[in-house]
Amino acid sequence: MRISCMRQLALALIPLCLAACSLPPVNRSGDVPLGPVAQVEVQKYVGKWYELARFPNGFEENCEGVTADYAARPDGRIDVLNTCRDGSPSGKARIAKGIARIVDTASNAKLKVHFGVPFEGDYWILERADDYTWSLVGEPGGRYLWVLSRTPTVSQAVRDDLLKRLAARGYAIDQLKWTQQPPA
Repeated sequence: MRISCMRQLALALIPLCLAACSLPPVNRSGDVPLGPVAQVEVQKYVGKWYELARFPNGFEENCEGVTADYAARPDGRIDVLNTCRDGSPSGKARIAKGIARIVDTASNAKLKVHFGVPFEGDYWILERADDYTWSLVGEPGGRYLWVLSRTPTVSQAVRDDLLKRLAARGYAIDQLKWTQQPPA
């Protein structure tokens, strides 16, 4: 009898577990081919980035003041330090540490990032400014997208240009969540 109750409880919990692990929706048209930028100079890319916008996802729920700090390692990989502030740019910091590895050494634009969970996530640098002041980052499924900048804010002209670039790549720009950052 006890095993039967445990089995029923386990079966009842399966849908809840699956719902908790569900992926965000695809926010990109599959009609437009997706590829990374042709070339990334890792030493120019590492450093601090501010998240300007993202597609909503479970691991950044209630996050504002989001930053990503990348540091090159001697072994060719990249240390990743993501910081999220709960609820506002001045909220309590939540830190996620990871390691990225370059999987396309011809361009350095396709990486896999590992945050201590049993899988790696794709990190594709889709576009970047020639001077590395902004970057558009996504993954091949169209579920995740980040708009990054070296500064907490950008001009309206730069923002409009980034949105135009994303729309041309088939992204549903109306689904972007704009991140609150502290004043520059």
